[in-house]
Amino acid sequence: MTQTDEQGRPEPAAAADETTTLTQFLDFHRATLAWKTADLDDVQLAATLPPSTMTLGGMLTHLAWVEDYWFATVLLGRESAPVWRDIDWSADNDADWHLDVPGARRRALWREATGASRAIVAECLAEPDGLDRVAVGARADHQVSLRWILVHMIEEYARHNGHADLLRESIDRSTGE
Repeated sequence: MTQTDEQGRPEPAAAADETTTLTQFLDFHRATLAWKTADLDDVQLAATLPPSTMTLGGMLTHLAWVEDYWFATVLLGRESAPVWRDIDWSADNDADWHLDVPGARRRALWREATGASRAIVAECLAEPDGLDRVAVGARADHQVSLRWILVHMIEEYARHNGHADLLRESIDRSTGE
């Protein structure tokens, strides 16, 4: 049975196999982002902490894109989700951060992406190569494994959750790990 902390985040098991540890820590960090962006309106999701232009809303859409990119596109070689296909990335390399949609849509995109990623990971882990599955796409001219992608995603969320702490505190003085 999964234990949760006072914010409702699933606590990673203290002693588990590699697969469980990786997937539980990723889910913990996903839940941290959900906590840090909860109960904020569109204006609050668009708030910056100068000199940075980073926003919590932008973080939601960025991480939705990152989930889609690494698990669907790189790992499986699938086409990106429809929302990302129509973007002119050459005009704005950070278009995922600047997507002009309301907060409810940002949250939905992120939930859809994390749900799809969880399904992809479960599908891959059911195969004989599991964590050693080699991605269809290359990263800087070298192949990566599902294990590498999971560790990278934990790093991506952990870094942005640090940003989220600062942004959330600047919005409503809400603090917490």
